[in-house]
This record gives sequence, C-alpha cells and structure tokens, in this order.
Amino acid sequence: MMRRNYKVLSLLLLLAFASCSFTTKKFSNPDRDKLLIQIITFVLDQGHFDPLSLDDNFSEEFFKDYIEIIDPAKRYFFESDYKDFEAYRTKIDDQIKIADITFFNVVNERMLKRIEEAKEIYKEVLSEPFDYAIDEDFNSDNSDTKFVRYRREMKERWREQLKFSTISNYDNILKDEELAKEKDPSYVMKTNEQIEKEARDVTLSTLDTYFEDYIDDQEREDWFALYINTIVEEFDPHTYYLAPRSKEDFDQRMSGKLEGIGARLQKRMDYIKVTELISGGPAWRSRELEVEDVILKVKQENESVPVNIVGMRISDAIRYIKGPKGTKVTLTVKKVDGTIKDIIIVRDVVDLVETYAKSSTVIKDNKKFGVINLPAFYVDFKDYKNVNAAKDVKKEIERLKADGMQGLVLDLRNNGGGSLPAVVDMAGLFIKDGPIVQVRSTGEAKEVLKDRDSSISWDGPLVVLVNEISASASEIMAAAMQDYKRAVIIGSKQTYGKGTVQNVINLNKMLRGNTSGDLGALALTTQKYYRINGGSVQLEGVKSDVTLPGRFSYMDLGEKDKDNPLPWDEISAAEYQPLRNYFDYETTVKKSKQRLSKNKQLKLIEGYAKWEKGKIDEKIYSLNYEKYRAQMASNLKESKRFDKVKDYNTNLVFNSTSYEKKLFNKDTTDLKEKRKRWHESLSKDVYVEEALNVLDDIQSSSYNYKKMASSVKK
Repeated sequence: MMRRNYKVLSLLLLLAFASCSFTTKKFSNPDRDKLLIQIITFVLDQGHFDPLSLDDNFSEEFFKDYIEIIDPAKRYFFESDYKDFEAYRTKIDDQIKIADITFFNVVNERMLKRIEEAKEIYKEVLSEPFDYAIDEDFNSDNSDTKFVRYRREMKERWREQLKFSTISNYDNILKDEELAKEKDPSYVMKTNEQIEKEARDVTLSTLDTYFEDYIDDQEREDWFALYINTIVEEFDPHTYYLAPRSKEDFDQRMSGKLEGIGARLQKRMDYIKVTELISGGPAWRSRELEVEDVILKVKQENESVPVNIVGMRISDAIRYIKGPKGTKVTLTVKKVDGTIKDIIIVRDVVDLVETYAKSSTVIKDNKKFGVINLPAFYVDFKDYKNVNAAKDVKKEIERLKADGMQGLVLDLRNNGGGSLPAVVDMAGLFIKDGPIVQVRSTGEAKEVLKDRDSSISWDGPLVVLVNEISASASEIMAAAMQDYKRAVIIGSKQTYGKGTVQNVINLNKMLRGNTSGDLGALALTTQKYYRINGGSVQLEGVKSDVTLPGRFSYMDLGEKDKDNPLPWDEISAAEYQPLRNYFDYETTVKKSKQRLSKNKQLKLIEGYAKWEKGKIDEKIYSLNYEKYRAQMASNLKESKRFDKVKDYNTNLVFNSTSYEKKLFNKDTTDLKEKRKRWHESLSKDVYVEEALNVLDDIQSSSYNYKKMASSVKK
C-alpha cells in the first residue's frame, strides 16, 4: 500500500467527503449494516480510481464470488440451497443501491443452519474407521466441484476430506511407533487399529476445537464483513474493508510492534502459506520455518490437540498463530517436498524496526562494495522527517562511503512497497534532480512527482536487485533507475506488477453523531502511478535488464494472477533525459548475460523452481496408505537432488560497517548475531554475487562518474 502526505496529491473529492463529517441524515438508515452499505458504496462511487457500475453484470460476478468464498469446497450448501440463492443472481446490484441486505440475510441464515448439520456429519464420519488399504484419491481442486443433492452425498464429500486430513496423522503416529521400536526392540507397538483410531481422534478433536473456537465464535459482524469485502474486492484486489477487529490488527502493525512468530502469511486456495520471515523475529531465529511452507495445524502449549487451519480464513488462522510473548506454539507444516514437520516456536515481540534498512561491506577483486537491504518503504506519517526509508538509506550510504565503498547494490527483493513520498525521496539520492514517477486520478490531469534536491548521495556504480515479490514502491524505484539508465536492474523476468495507490479511509469520521458503533475503515484504490517514460507497471511489472531464474519464477504470485486487477495502460512521458557518460550500459548487460549462461548454480535453481511448481500444482492425492507413504518417500528423495541449492557458497566475506561495529559492544538486542546470520546468507547468494560482478564491470570501466550530475535534465 502507498499512502501519501503531499497536499497537492490529495484526492480533492475524497478529502471533501472524508472530512466534512456527514450527519446521519445523509445516511439516514438506523440499521448499522445498511448504514455501512450506504457509506461504502458512496465512497467507492466517488473515490475509487475506476468505479464499477452496479448493474446485472456486477451482480452476477458478485454472486459467484460470494458463494465461492463462503463455501469454496462445497461442503455446506446443497444444490437446493444454490437454486434458492440463484433467485437473487441479477438482483444484488439493485439491493445494494437501496441498502437492502436481503441476499446476505438469506445466505447467512442458511449457512448457519448448514454449519450445525455439518457438525453432525463430521462426527458421524469420524465415528467409523477409515480403510487405508483401498485405492481411492482425494482431489484438492474445488474449481469444478458441484453442489450435492442429498445428505449421503454430503457425508461422502466430508468423508474424503476427513480421510485426507487424517492420513497424515496416521502416518505420523505409525512413524513414531516404528522409531520407538527401533530405539527399543522390546517396545510393543500399537496395533494398526489403535493407530487408526488415534489418528481419527486427533482429527475429531481438531474439528471440535475449530468449530467451538472459531465458527461458533463468529458474530453477525464477522459474517457481514466478509459480505462487504466481497463487494469491494470486485473493484480491484487492493481495495478492502477493515472491520473494527481487523482495523485493530492493522493499527497494531502500523505501530511498529506486534506479538507473534514474525512471519507474513498468505492464503492460496485452502492453504495458509508462509510468504516472508521478519528478520530477527522468532520464526527467523528458529531456522526451521521457511517461505512457501504450508501451515496445516496449530497447537497451543496448554492444549493437547492441534487445530486444523486448512480451509480457514486467513484472519482467523492468524488469531490461532499469534499470541502473547513467551508462549509456545507448535506449527504442523508441510514442506515443498511433501514432508510433514512439527515446528515449535516461542512467541515474542516482533520489532518491525528489523525491517528497516541495513548495510554491509564486501571486498571483491580488491574493490570494496556495499550492499543495502531494504525490506519495505516504511514511514511514520506522524514523524516523516525522522522516520522514513529514504532517510535511513541515505544514512547507510554515508556509512558505506566512509568505509571506502566503490559500488552499491540496493536489494529490493521481497520488498512489497510502502510510502510514495519515501520512494520519491530515495530515488533522488541517486540523481541530481528530475521526475521520478507520474500519478493520475480519474478525470484529473497527471501529476509528475520530482526530486527537487540537487544533491546526490551516491553517484557511483549502482545495481538494483528485484524479484517477483518486489512490488509497488519497489517497482517505482527500479523503473526510475532503469529509465534514467542510472542502474542495472538484475532479477526476475518481471516484478509483481502493482501500479496502483491506496488510501485508508476511516469510515467513522464520515458521520457526525454516529450511534451505530465502530464502522471500521476502507482501503481504497484512488490512483494509478506510471513510469516517467509513460508506461505502467500494472500487470507487466518492471522487466529486469539481466534476468535470473529464481525460486518464484514459475509461481502465480503477481498482480496478473489476482482477481479483478485494473488493466495496463500508458500516458504521455515526462520530460527527462537518460544519463550519459555514466557507463556502457549495453556492454555491461551483455557481459553479465554471458557470465550467467555458464552458471551451474542458476541452472540448478531453475530446475528446483520448476520442481517446486510441479509439487504446488499437484491436486490428486492417494488415500491408500502404502501409496501415500511411497509418495512421501519419493518426494523426499527427489528433493535431495536440489540440496546443492542451499550448499552454494560465493566465498565472499561480508562485514558490518565501522559505524555498526561500534554498536555491537553496547547492544542488548542481539544485533551482532542478526548481522552474522545476514552476512552468512549473503555469502551464499548467487544473485548478490552477480550484482557485485556487474559493479566490478562498471567500476573498472573508464567512464567518469562525476559527469553524471550534469547529465540530468531539470
């Protein structure tokens, strides 16, 4: 998300209705849910960059998506329910316009009824033994699944799902028994019947806990928030509603600290996956949880049975995973190779300062280079002058220069973006002055955001590292450096492809005399941004000058893979001049590509990425235990082919800056250990290695870097 503090960039209409505090006479319906519908549809219509028409087409798309969201596996609703709902397929738009929530009420009441029936069904299924000797499969792909007509069909659907959930329990218990026998030959193993029943009991207890702690705990507000979110997400994937409880979590994240395991999660299909580990956090320190791990179950330290979070909404899964400092949580995770593993993590305060800029030095071919890692374009809007990513990167540049830096790598991999003002200021650290990015609101002329500070913090060789997860502000930075030919962009075929700007609107401030309680907030897409060459990064991202295969090369991670993304377009270019007499751009890129064509490590990484993608795409699983176990063993054996991916070493030695080394003796936050682990990671990083090779090529050339300052057109 990119939020802005420039008055000239504020959306005038949005500010007008967000600051005038309407009385409830404007939104006169006293019912809270209907009031919320009125306010949100007004905000969407007046403030969204590309507001949709509430017509029959909208109604049909919303109908399909809403039913899919609340019952994706079709384990609650029957065909008869769906036929009842279809009466509203083309009428929902008309209901929304008059704040009529009949469709929500009908579906929600039916859902609550079917949930009670589901409780009886899963208990019936789990009261009977599973036969793991017969040949049958489970298909985890719900896209073509039809609604069932009869209860016996519904029970069969639940049976398949529960057998699939239980077979991993059976496997874990049996392996524990075999291990106990191996250690102690006199140990009497449990019978298959005992193991099978114990495995079912674990699944039963998990479901009981899930329904008691989650489903039964849901209030009408929670169900209605899901309904509202389905409406707003029809507009684009970055417009979303924050219900009061969600808004509290959002505000906590913005405050800079939270208690939990220190991992960012994302829901893909029915599964909760790890997308990032926060440096210095508990999960990061454990060295066991990894990006792309799937979290299957969560167990609290004072409970004997874990909760299965497969199919759970991500907000509710997170409620199980996070918790107070000092408490233990056991995560049952499925690795990419298919193996299942329990990981115990002690929760702690996750200080988001660990996501701030950090730097390192490295000597290569008798030249000293610097690396700055920036995980996010962070900012404190209440104290922008003192807390923002641009200011911190500038500090790190000065520290690296003091240590004799001759070239700089700016690492924006996995950087999901952040503040627009911060990226404009940061790009200005590397050029004299000039345009950085263009922004446009619907119906208004474009605005060119410029670096107006003629000073340059770093005028030497520069490489920017990106990958498929580099998004938003990261893409603005990479695009600006590419358009100016100020840096060589190295990384994925393209970056994430998010070319939109969001503002968070506090809905409570829109009503004066509100007696309906907390209404939450709305993250609203208000603008698009464009490169200074006029092109958009929306969907297409920034294409690297030198493309390297990576772990995410074949995964569906970008904006183009989201539902309802805004389209790509372009506007006129800004007035700017690419840098001249800086370095031989074409020759530098050509030399890099030649080196990489012979790099065995990158070929191995590409093979690993393809293999991982194949595992992710697997949807059919055997429910025959012998076949299941054989497949797990095969997955483990296959994964060992790629062990060398982690064994790679560049033999380069990375060090903290002189400034940071002075802090080690006074530090009480394990800073030295955190940097040691980061430096170890850098020394195994083939992408950083190539970035340093490119810096070496540029630095060794005969070009006068100082000429750069006079080559930028104001």
